Amino acid sequence: MKLTILGCYAATPRTITNPTSQVLEIRNRMFLIDCGEGTQVQLRKNKLKFSKINHIFISHLHGDHLYGLVGLISTFMLLNRQTDLHVYGPKGIKEIILLQLRYSNSFTGYNLYFHELTSKESEVVYEDEKVIVKTIPLKHRIYTNGFLFEEKIGDRKLNIDAVHQYKIDTCYFQKIKNGSDITLDDGSVVSNALLTFDPIAPKSYAFCSDTMYDESIIPIIKDCDVLYHETTFLESEADKAESTMHSTAKQAAIIASKANVSNLILGHYSTRYANIELFKEEAETIFRNVVLADDGRIFDFE
Repeated sequence: MKLTILGCYAATPRTITNPTSQVLEIRNRMFLIDCGEGTQVQLRKNKLKFSKINHIFISHLHGDHLYGLVGLISTFMLLNRQTDLHVYGPKGIKEIILLQLRYSNSFTGYNLYFHELTSKESEVVYEDEKVIVKTIPLKHRIYTNGFLFEEKIGDRKLNIDAVHQYKIDTCYFQKIKNGSDITLDDGSVVSNALLTFDPIAPKSYAFCSDTMYDESIIPIIKDCDVLYHETTFLESEADKAESTMHSTAKQAAIIASKANVSNLILGHYSTRYANIELFKEEAETIFRNVVLADDGRIFDFE
């Protein structure tokens, strides 16, 4: 599981920072999460292939999480994209994007599907044989969701020495990896436990975009491997966090601790602060495994 931070600062873009956008690579899928202004430039800087992005998840319709989307969709058109593109986001996102495309006479040559979200309860919005994505309802000034990405349990791993010992033909390997026992020619049954090892433990990633402190998300993100949680303010500006419905670094750390996550990534910093290390220092008073997002930073979670 690999996470590339394209942008992680609040409000307006600057020459040295970018608004929220990130790419999650999980089980050979590449998901774009939020698409603030400048996202496609950051994709190029980080040498990420546009063609591998087939699913885009938008947390809410504030500009610093959305304004790069129509540009990216238009660039896909200029690159002669043929593959379907799916966009998941709040109700209204389809109208916003299609209005821009219509008035610029810029229509895609590929299928563009919008999956508009309205539920205030967690729901599955994407699922295939390897990955499932659920919403994390958040509390912000407008309708907002985070997203929980979970790997499904994979195949069991072959014990090569064991299958050779029992002289099992390769045509049975997939059946074994699926968990089946094997009956030999002499009628004896070899238990799957003797032929395989447990599969690699599935990973999970929770993206919590703009939100005030809200313990109702804890059951949804409980025990996840990695939590990205917004930290727009430090605790010294807790009153601003409350009035704007954002979080402090301390509050993010409390959520991480109560949810028993393994790692906490902080982001969405207000540009009023000259040193983002202050966010890490504050969060570490509550939770140990804290790292800072920053534009261009890459996290690998094996």
